[in-house]
Amino acid sequence: MMTQMAQLDRLLAVLVSQRGDSIRLVQDEPAFLMRGSESQALTRTPLTPAQMLTIVREVAPADTEQRVERGEAAQFEYTMGQDAFVGNVHRVAGRLTLDVTPRPTANGSPVAASPRSANGASKSGPVATVSAEPRVDVEARAAIDALLRQQMTRKASDIHLRSGERPLYRVDGDIVPENDLQPLDAPFLERMLLSIMPERNQREFQEMNDTDCAYELADVARFRVNVFRDRHGIGSVIRSISSRVVTADEMGITPEVQRLCDLSKGLVLVTGPTGSGKSTTLCSLIDLVNRTRKDHIITIEDPIEFVHANKGCLITQRQVGQHTTSFKQALRAALREDPDVVLVGELRDLETVSIAIETAETGHLVFGTLHTSTAPSTIDRIIDQFPADRQAQVRVMLSESLKGVISQTLCRKVGGGRVAAREILLATPAISNLIREAKTFQIQSAMQTSRKLGMVTLNDALVELVETGQVEPQEAYAKAIEKSMILQSLKSKGHDMSFAEKKA
Repeated sequence: MMTQMAQLDRLLAVLVSQRGDSIRLVQDEPAFLMRGSESQALTRTPLTPAQMLTIVREVAPADTEQRVERGEAAQFEYTMGQDAFVGNVHRVAGRLTLDVTPRPTANGSPVAASPRSANGASKSGPVATVSAEPRVDVEARAAIDALLRQQMTRKASDIHLRSGERPLYRVDGDIVPENDLQPLDAPFLERMLLSIMPERNQREFQEMNDTDCAYELADVARFRVNVFRDRHGIGSVIRSISSRVVTADEMGITPEVQRLCDLSKGLVLVTGPTGSGKSTTLCSLIDLVNRTRKDHIITIEDPIEFVHANKGCLITQRQVGQHTTSFKQALRAALREDPDVVLVGELRDLETVSIAIETAETGHLVFGTLHTSTAPSTIDRIIDQFPADRQAQVRVMLSESLKGVISQTLCRKVGGGRVAAREILLATPAISNLIREAKTFQIQSAMQTSRKLGMVTLNDALVELVETGQVEPQEAYAKAIEKSMILQSLKSKGHDMSFAEKKA
């Protein structure tokens, strides 16, 4: 969740843009913009006592709480970019209250505030001045926030923004246009996107014409933002990330996979195409470690998506480009940071893969992702990245360090939504031997005969989803890689597969 100080900055930006008289924050009430005798609610939910205390502690002098408890009013000055405000903290009917009004300026500089007591008399004492980040483009920020709120209302995984086109949402896997909105004007769309991009990403975008960052809308969700230019101008794809960490049980992750989180060392991979839910699955596994162990977890991501609070574990989350220059640099540095568990958001290149395998071998549990569609192809992809003269050595290392591969794809669910079909490979002595002897083509057969150990092929997972009524046979057939095998399996269970037989 964004800090309350950031939330106050947004409210003050509205105060400036709307030329209001003041902002009033009262515990157990929404925030209000005051203009004359009129008031306008700025938040949907009331401010809790804890939220009010957090806001006051971040912007007011250290002795404010004590003064308010004595029945006094505490006044301070707060600056945000070129704008200055005077805050007054007091209690109204026993409830903590903060009134913030614009402070007149002289020659463009804030004028010092004169603290006053509750009865309005002048009172000596220091005035606190707190500097904030430069004021954002309020109009543009409000416009993109509205689109993101609509994205969450429509339960869309992504929103596509293009110059000269209406916004489009991805809902249950389909791209759906927002016909109620006008096409996006290119200059204003650029203002919208710049309003949510950190300065580092703005510079990167100017130099490279694309960038990735994260954005958080308080009390709504976090978002992964990709901004780029194409032949029409600026564009963006923004993916929603739930602000709530989904547990492994809620995700339907099997006990056998959950037991991988108990390992002291080894490599666990979550794979699948883009948009298959890899990040969510990894998040639930890290959360399981966080709840059941007392270790140090380091995550290396680009950008940080799910935010984890310390539970049983100490969690260090680093973002590539902001906290470190690259995955390989952060992974190399992690070995000197006393880690027990390391999450690598993406195994992008040979060096990162090599360090990850070595880290897993040297007594650490490593989680990572790859864009492969099946468990056996994941092993081939890793080995094929290495030069031919190193592949035999890598096979031996991988046979010893690899503990599990979860390959998943998302299917349209009956009645709406999507559900993951997961192929699960677990490292048994037989599987490790096949990897070592370069017989990965036999792994699929070994998985089929090892269901009692918790292994599941993609076809078996898809058939199970059809049998439990979660997925239609047509959808399972479309997502299957071995079309003939799933056709035979579903037909033998009495499902109508005439649509597939006609295509054949």
